[in-house]
Amino acid sequence: MSAREGELDGGGKVGAPVARTSSGHGDGRSPASGRGSASRAARRSAPVYATLGLLATDVTMIVLGYLAGYHLRFSWNILPYEEYHPLSGYLGTLALQTLVMPVILGASGLYRPVRSVSWLDHFYAVFAGVSVGTAVSIVVGAFIWRDAPFSRLMSALVWLSTISLVMLGRAVVHTTGAYLRTRGVGEERVLIVGTGETARLVLERIRHSPHMGYRAVGFLAEEPGPVELAGLPVLGSVDQVGAVVRAHQIDDVIVAIPTTSPQQLLDIVSQCNLERINIKVFPDLFQLMTSGVSIGDLNGLPLVSVKDVALRGWNLALKRGLDVTVSAILLVLLSPVFLAIAAAIKLTSPSGGAFLCQERVGLDGKPLQVIKFRTMHPDAEAATGPVWATADDPRRTKVGAFLRRYSLDELPQLINVLIGEMSLVGPRPERPFFVEQFQMTVPRYFERHREKAGMTGWAQVNGLRGNTPIEERTAYDLWYVENWTLWLDIKILLKTVTTVLKGDNAY
Repeated sequence: MSAREGELDGGGKVGAPVARTSSGHGDGRSPASGRGSASRAARRSAPVYATLGLLATDVTMIVLGYLAGYHLRFSWNILPYEEYHPLSGYLGTLALQTLVMPVILGASGLYRPVRSVSWLDHFYAVFAGVSVGTAVSIVVGAFIWRDAPFSRLMSALVWLSTISLVMLGRAVVHTTGAYLRTRGVGEERVLIVGTGETARLVLERIRHSPHMGYRAVGFLAEEPGPVELAGLPVLGSVDQVGAVVRAHQIDDVIVAIPTTSPQQLLDIVSQCNLERINIKVFPDLFQLMTSGVSIGDLNGLPLVSVKDVALRGWNLALKRGLDVTVSAILLVLLSPVFLAIAAAIKLTSPSGGAFLCQERVGLDGKPLQVIKFRTMHPDAEAATGPVWATADDPRRTKVGAFLRRYSLDELPQLINVLIGEMSLVGPRPERPFFVEQFQMTVPRYFERHREKAGMTGWAQVNGLRGNTPIEERTAYDLWYVENWTLWLDIKILLKTVTTVLKGDNAY
């Protein structure tokens, strides 16, 4: 193999030029020099320093959280107390908590290097870790220091302040890390295996996520084709992956060929065995993404479960309890909003009603009358029949455009939820006209009707709202059905607020 500036040759196949760059996204430097190796070593050490910085921040915030809880209780004259407890009596518990809590946070996976943070999941993990750490410190401290003072209120204040400060410290660390990565600090060089639409999608996500610190270097082609794709060079063929990884100091390989066979994947891994790189595979949308894979056994015989329906038995009761509680509370609290919206609709479009009942396909394919605020002119589809809403849709009223922008037209579906026809979270129901079409073209589409339709869903909070590919929405819906948890519902409801405010594809 030759790693000359002009070409990369291997197995009789010539790759694209490797020394030039395009659109500022390629690198093109010859990394075989000592300088290149040092740069790679520096990149690999960045996650270690980031983890140590996060650990140091956590320890600092744990100590500050404990001290804040103590001073709120006994020093700052905010809360009355009958007996003053000196801080010296709590130093042992403070030291114990400072040692125990990072261990528990680490066991929860909170010190693994990450480049993108889901703050809801992060808060949940920190909440659980700090709660367990606080409980362990109290119990063990009471056993070791039997005569030490104890205040239940102070313990509660320490718990709350520690959660708050640890989350604050982590937000600062992660935000700083994201900022540094956008400036090239700790970047990882990525090689994309594939040149199809999936590979283009991976590149697009990399370019739109500079905070993650990935730098796409180029592509590998499945078969001879263009020497450049989307402004990046095609560096060779798939069977040259090992040579390209070494020549370009690659840190991450992303296999973006959904139809990759097990033998091809094994070949890619074997070529990179001697390199300290991460290999990730973009899965087939339906074969992997919609399957909740888990390991179990049959009396000692190992089995792999690739499909398991999570919403059954006790879980259904939990989900229904959440639906009834939240929908009832929101209907009471939002009743003035309902009146104001209904009045605005009638004043600006008096020829129609304020509400609209529209037939959708619900649980088990049965028809469902979904209640919405009317957002379009009466008989808006008389000439066209059922069609998708589009940006700047002329069928909308002025008030309707505002309601659809912030999804306020969906609020009356809380009534559907309360009476049990819908759920707060689930696959969004479609009109029968569209369902008939999708069943013919989208694999497993009807399986999304095995659960109640929802006001919001996993697809919607992941940006798949409105006129977006139904194949992707179906995959997300099926994943939700097969991986349901009560926390996932709560997470989706909280993310819905952010999604609605952004208003992407809401028209």
